[in-house]
Amino acid sequence: MEKLVIGRFDKADFPALNLNDIAVKIDTGAYTSSIHCENIEEKGNELHCTFFDEEHPHYNGKHFVFTDFDTAFVRSSNGIIQKRYQIQSNIRLFGKKYKISLTLSDRQEMRYPVLIGRKFLTKKFIVDTELTDVSFKKKLNEDSNSITK
Repeated sequence: MEKLVIGRFDKADFPALNLNDIAVKIDTGAYTSSIHCENIEEKGNELHCTFFDEEHPHYNGKHFVFTDFDTAFVRSSNGIIQKRYQIQSNIRLFGKKYKISLTLSDRQEMRYPVLIGRKFLTKKFIVDTELTDVSFKKKLNEDSNSITK
């Protein structure tokens, strides 16, 4: 499979979560990918959490319930190992849908609600740090070309 060139930041869709044009940071220093959730609580066999992204008032505060989840131990950038919940989902970049594992993390202090790590990027993408929004610009271009006059 030919690798696609992606920039250091982009916007992606998460179809299974009904989230579109969500800002993502591409981080080759991180192994796992994570999404910003708060109020993460296990209730019986369900995992409840709330997605936050101030850029998207429609999605900000959206509540999720997962029945299929796991736990993972993740070493944060400051070296501390954290136990996090992990879900399986999908992500759409460059018009293609991929499977992705996402840990649920409080990224309130972070600029981007989603971090994409090496585990997902490997064998699919090459990162060019000079570029931004490569997939999103392609999506906008395809959308504008599909408008009939």
